[in-house]
Amino acid sequence: MSGTLEKVQRLAADGQLRISDHGYDELDNDDIFATDILSGLPDAVVIEDYPDAPKGPSVLVLQRDANGEPVHVVWGIPEGHDSPAVLVTAYRPEPARWTADFLVRKK
Repeated sequence: MSGTLEKVQRLAADGQLRISDHGYDELDNDDIFATDILSGLPDAVVIEDYPDAPKGPSVLVLQRDANGEPVHVVWGIPEGHDSPAVLVTAYRPEPARWTADFLVRKK
């Protein structure tokens, strides 16, 4: 398990989270409900972890919407801060670019 994801999950459970403007736009573009993403965060699976990202630690995870469809979500914590957890972006992965389980990028 990723330390970044664990921290994001703790912050979200404590209500210390926000959705970036870009995140809202991307949720809307792909018809993803924020409530699905927030309720599915405890079951998120790490795809890539970026603990030393320039804008603060972040993590790309696989989550599922209410219909069980895959959604990739990038969560982050702002550089130099301990909170909040930020939903940076979310999108429906293109099957042609990912393995069948949506966890590994195809080369």
